[in-house]
Amino acid sequence: MITKKVVNLPVKIFDTREEMGVDSAKRVAEVINAAIAEKGVANVVFAAAPSQDDMLKSLLEQDIDWSKVRAFHQDEYIGIADDEPAGFGNFLDRAIFKKVNFKEIHYLRCDADKAEEKCAEYTKLLTDYPIDMILLGIGENGHLAFNDPAVADFEDPKKIKIVELDDVCRQQQVNDGCFATLNDVPKQAMSLTMSFIMSVPHAVCVVPTIRKANAVYNALNGPVTTACPASILRNHNDAILYLDKDSASKIL
Repeated sequence: MITKKVVNLPVKIFDTREEMGVDSAKRVAEVINAAIAEKGVANVVFAAAPSQDDMLKSLLEQDIDWSKVRAFHQDEYIGIADDEPAGFGNFLDRAIFKKVNFKEIHYLRCDADKAEEKCAEYTKLLTDYPIDMILLGIGENGHLAFNDPAVADFEDPKKIKIVELDDVCRQQQVNDGCFATLNDVPKQAMSLTMSFIMSVPHAVCVVPTIRKANAVYNALNGPVTTACPASILRNHNDAILYLDKDSASKIL
């Protein structure tokens, strides 16, 4: 393992995705268990993407009382069927939500004409249940959640909003094997905002594969800018970036 620090952001680089997943899961468990010890419950936002597979698999092996964890997810497509496998709620069901006994699970899925209403509902939930930890990935265009460069706002007044997805982001969903073609990928989604992400006390960002190498390089070496939304992680009070040797290949 190689460890470095960029401004406030510790960066941990591993030879394999599996090692990356184990170490990041241990950190997630540490924060969850500390929140439970302090206040009896942990409120956690989960990321839904194949990049999270190794961490989520290892997280299930950690010693956590899931009945004291309230789960949220950070984004969801607008206009897909409830049973669409690529839906992020459905991804998380397969990866973790249906494998352990959570205290509560709060989904973002809804009918397309109810998206504004769902955002308002989620805003209230996030206010009522302050989030202890957010789990993140970085997109090929540098996005966090679905804050693509064109819609990212570091001073966003909202906690969650409806966004337009750019073509790089949509193509990533095809590259990840979630959709067959670009035309199959929805053009809109609901997403937690950049300002909300930065307000969460603890963050773990897990980013494997060579396809993320450019985004990782820009996030760590370029200016802090919405042109690469993930660059703001360098200013987070307690975030850790976990990489494998492929995603870190341009910073080694």
